[in-house]
Amino acid sequence: MAPAMGMKRPPAAAAATATQTVTLPAPDARAAVRDAVRVAVREAEPPQAPALPPRAPAPAVAVDGVLCLEEVDGRKWSYVVEGGASPGKAGRVSGSGRGRGRGGAASPMGVTFKAVPLQSPLPPVEEIMSFIRSYVVPEGFPDSVTPSYVPYMTWRALKHFFGGAMGVFTTRTLLNSVGVAQSRATSGAVAINWILKDGAGRVGKMLFARQGKKFDYDLKQLRFSGDLLMELGAGIELATAAFPQLFLPMACIANVVKNVAAVTSTSTRTPIYKAYAKGENIGDVTAKGESVGNIADLLGTGLSILISKRNPSLVTSFAFLSCGYLLSSYHEVRSVVLNTLNTARFTVAVDSFIKSGHVPSLKEGNSQETIFNPPWRHQPVAIGSRFGEAFQEPASFVAIRPLFEDERYIVTYNPTKDKVYALLKDQAKPDDILKAAFHAHVLLHFINASHANLNARKRMNSNRSYQNANPLNMDFIPHIAESCKIVTSSYGVFKKKAREQGWIMSESLLNPGRARLCGIVPE
Repeated sequence: MAPAMGMKRPPAAAAATATQTVTLPAPDARAAVRDAVRVAVREAEPPQAPALPPRAPAPAVAVDGVLCLEEVDGRKWSYVVEGGASPGKAGRVSGSGRGRGRGGAASPMGVTFKAVPLQSPLPPVEEIMSFIRSYVVPEGFPDSVTPSYVPYMTWRALKHFFGGAMGVFTTRTLLNSVGVAQSRATSGAVAINWILKDGAGRVGKMLFARQGKKFDYDLKQLRFSGDLLMELGAGIELATAAFPQLFLPMACIANVVKNVAAVTSTSTRTPIYKAYAKGENIGDVTAKGESVGNIADLLGTGLSILISKRNPSLVTSFAFLSCGYLLSSYHEVRSVVLNTLNTARFTVAVDSFIKSGHVPSLKEGNSQETIFNPPWRHQPVAIGSRFGEAFQEPASFVAIRPLFEDERYIVTYNPTKDKVYALLKDQAKPDDILKAAFHAHVLLHFINASHANLNARKRMNSNRSYQNANPLNMDFIPHIAESCKIVTSSYGVFKKKAREQGWIMSESLLNPGRARLCGIVPE
């Protein structure tokens, strides 16, 4: 045997136990020991985790081969598996068209699918109508627009129909007047006249564009006024047939008028479409609305070409088409429902509140709004006026001023002009302007009631006068003081009821004047 070698433990361990000796195997036995150790280590390793069960194959296609169903614009389609790979290509194909991919998982092998409609094909007429609807109504109609969209577009299409028909007669008349039909002028002269006519129209369009902010204040009123101007321009163009020697000045005037009308139409188009759009689809609504107008214009042009071949009376044709155009324009503008308060809609809302305590709904307020406001029409209320227009004498201002110390405006009545004025202080904010307008209408209500009583008393006693020859602001201070009490208690109620009806009260479009009173600071 090999000699034994002794190994002593450290002193601490040696004190506790006796010396131990380890006998090492001989060199020729070490290979056997290594083999034994390897076997022991291998047996001591933890058992391997059991193999995962094979992955469940993907669900097989249904017996009828339907993968899924799909719906497009109300029509349903099914996607059906058809065909299969031949055996021997990348694996064996099962009866359902599935083979074995990598890892043994089931995978589709060489199959295709096709779309099968679940409804019978639409009749040709319905296919055509569906195609037309894709051009004339917004996507998601009718849920993507407000309910008043349909009447608006109906009257708009009718207006463009009459406008397109009118365009045929005006163009033909202009060409005849300039001398194309009768060959009374050279081509160069004709071109120059036509260019000058169009150039004058562009100048008029540019000059009128500076009135842009007014398009926001009285959108519907300006839209209808623009259509009136359009017909006026058409009438002047037709009049060139009677005065061909005045073609250039008349054609220039007509084109200026029509381009001003075009600016009005373009400037008011987007706010109107915005009122109909639900969500972020203003572009879609605008595109489809313009498409409807162009289609109606083309139809009117085609019909007018057929009629013009019979040489109808220009006066009769103009009267009929103009009446149709203006009637359609009026109803088109009337059908627009806006939730902002301009002068006309604010007047309707306040008058209804004063008389009945009820603020009209959006539809009621818009339907009662005055659409046509001629320049000569008397306006009983003025907001943001100058001091000299509102007061006749200093004493009346001194007497009224204490009533408005806590307000950022002053309201008075000028009997010589029969108008209520609301003067704004330089600290006035949008809500103060709204309150000043409300106060002015309340005071106007008292003034009108006073005038009605006075007229009734004068009729009963015709020999007695109950009104001064020269009435002053001072004579109406009691009415102003009474209106202050009413406004203090009712303005908040009016705003609350207006918001409940959907009116936007944060921003008003009352078109106040630029004058502001400086140096009058509320306490």
